[in-house]
Formats: sequence, structure tokens, C-alpha cells
Amino acid sequence: MTFTLSTNAQSPAPNQRVALVTDWITKEGGGEKVVEAFHKLYPEAHIYTSYCSDVWRKRLDGKVVTGYLQNWPFAQLRRFLPVLRQLWFTQLDLSAYDTIISISGNGEAKFVRKDHVSFKTRLLRLLQLSPSPISQSPTPTHICYCHTPVHFYWAQYNEYMKNPSMRPKWLARLGLKLLVKPLRRRDYRAAQAVDAFMANSSAIQSDIAKYYDRDSTVVHPPIDTEQFMQIRTRGETSISSKPHCIWWGRIVPAKRLDVAIGAANELALPLTIIGDGPDLARLKALAGPTVEFTGYISDEERNQHIASADLFVFPSREDFGVAPVEALAAGLPVVAYQDGGALDYIVEGENGAFFAKQTTESLVSTLRSLDGKTYISEHVAKHAQNFSEYAFFYHVRDFVEKHLGDKT
Repeated sequence: MTFTLSTNAQSPAPNQRVALVTDWITKEGGGEKVVEAFHKLYPEAHIYTSYCSDVWRKRLDGKVVTGYLQNWPFAQLRRFLPVLRQLWFTQLDLSAYDTIISISGNGEAKFVRKDHVSFKTRLLRLLQLSPSPISQSPTPTHICYCHTPVHFYWAQYNEYMKNPSMRPKWLARLGLKLLVKPLRRRDYRAAQAVDAFMANSSAIQSDIAKYYDRDSTVVHPPIDTEQFMQIRTRGETSISSKPHCIWWGRIVPAKRLDVAIGAANELALPLTIIGDGPDLARLKALAGPTVEFTGYISDEERNQHIASADLFVFPSREDFGVAPVEALAAGLPVVAYQDGGALDYIVEGENGAFFAKQTTESLVSTLRSLDGKTYISEHVAKHAQNFSEYAFFYHVRDFVEKHLGDKT
């Protein structure tokens, strides 16, 4: 299907009152870009969140609504306050809206209660100072766009216990061990109150069924494919025994760049790693002479590296994975660990290849098998178009209207 964006497709239905709710808005990440896409689709909707940076407030046209969790000392401690975040979201009064769309991953946005009406609102309605008496205010429809069931409660609990992302690690382990059972119960109950789920990949669709006992529809996140399509001018890419590999993103342990570095060391192939993060020093110590770390660089510099590369390596298990789809849009084949979101966009032999185990040995085996393989850049890029922003708008609008129609 070829997606074109009409004016109607990018704007809400007439008289439809929409509230957007998300966990937090802090950095230039994939989750924030999804919120921005929903804002484009529903530009008049307020965006409720526990914390938002000043940069994103401006970028989202002043539509962001926060509360006491935005202020000192809560803002400084927000990563340690899941219970307070849960309570804050449950107390939001969204009764004036027709549709609530929560955009949630490792946070609590889906905890919003569509039936919660504050005392102030009840009093105003009782005194008929509000235009919407309680008897004439139907309960909103709550749709959740789910990036993942909370990692450290569910699928990655054991990994977080081994290597917590928060410090001191001993305290993070103790807190999670003591709180995980009640947090899981509350998270599960919140998921049962959602009217309908969208999942960002087939892998997350499976996790929603496994951990929440809920059905969902896959709606892939929006990727700005157009900005990558003009980067590479080569009509085809022929893979040699030492292909130039590339990776970009935030350098954290979960990205498993040690696997890619191990393969580069063993095969003496060039590997360019673009980005920064807390795992950088450890990885530099592992890297051989053919591995280059660029740090954060401009998009123009990154594009120059993309243009000269042969393969994008993707050794992590991601809920979806934005960077590899960006690589595909540029016509760059992807070699990915065979799990998670990559299963939705890598077609073996057409736009990339899989390695079966998350080990250097498995990646080396796949890279060796590609020696002499040729990829047509146009065919590689074509696969990425189903993950464009236009495709996202089309599927979200269709999903929301379907569920509003089911309710009426």
C-alpha cells in the first residue's frame, strides 16, 4: 500500500475532543517522536505528562500539561517514584474528553482513569456552571499506544536485577525486589481498564498478550524515512569479506555493541559507532583498531558515514528499533539479531540478514555468509516505506475511528 497524507487524515474528526497522555517527555528519543507524531495528528489536544523539558514544551506548541511531579524535589527524583507517578496519572480528570490516547512504555500513562471526575468538576456540574452535566457526559474511550509492558516489571526483570540502570545498584536491586509484586499487580489492573491497545511491533503484541492478557493491533511507530532516502546514491551494495559496518544511537549496555565490536575485531572489518552514552568507556576498551567511535555528530556528518557504509549492524533485542529502519530507508542493508521488532522489517535475503544468537560467533557466521551478496538499494529502501509517518497517521486514524464507532 502506498500512503499519501490528506488534510482529513492528519486532523481529528469534527468535534472530537482528544486528550493525549504520556509517561514523560525528556529527550530526543523514539518515544518522544511518537508523541510528536500524535501531536501532528491531533494538534489541538492537550498532552498530559509527569515531566516535560522546556525544549519539548516549545516543540509541542505549549500543549503540555504537567503537575507537581514537574517541580523540585520530584523532578530530580522522578526515576525513583513509580508509585507517585501511578497516583498522579490516576487523579487526572479527563472526563471532558471523548477520547483518551495514552502513549506508554516504561511508565504509567495508561494508569489514567477514564471514569475519574474531580470534586471540583462535580461541584461545577452540580451547580450547572459547567456546560456538561454529569448525566450528559459519556465515559471517554481509552486507547493505549503501547511501546512495551514495563520492562523491569515483566520481560526484563531478571536483566534489570543483574545490571540495574540506576545507581547505587544495590539500592536499585533492593527497591525493585521489594516493590515488583505490587507494581506488577497495579500495572496489570491498569491494562485491564484500557478499551483498546495498539502495539508498536509484533513482539510487543505478543508481550501485551502474555503479561496483560489483552489483544492488540500492531501500529508501527513513525519513522522520518524521507530524510534518509536521498543519502545513498549507489544502485547496489556488494558485500565483501570485510564490509564497512555502521551503527548509530545511544550507547548503553542493552544495545549489545560488545557483540558487534567482537565481530569487527575477529574479522578485522571497519565498524563505525555513532553516538554517546554510559557504556562508551567500556566499549572503547574492548575495541580493536578497526573500530571508530565518532561521538555525537551532526546529521550531515552521520549521512556521510551512511553513504560510505555497506551494512548496518543491529545486535540488540528492541521493542521496535528506529535506527535500523532509518538505515533501510537509506537503502542500507541491515544485519540484525533475530528477535524483537527486527522481525517486522527485516526480510532475509532482500533487505538484510539475521543472526540467530546474541553472540559474536553467531554474528561472525552471518557476516561471513554474506561475502559476495549483492543488495539493490532501491529494493532495500522500499521496505521502509510501510514505516513512514504517513503510514502511522493512516493506521492510527483508522484504529481510533474504528473503536469510537464500536462504542457508539
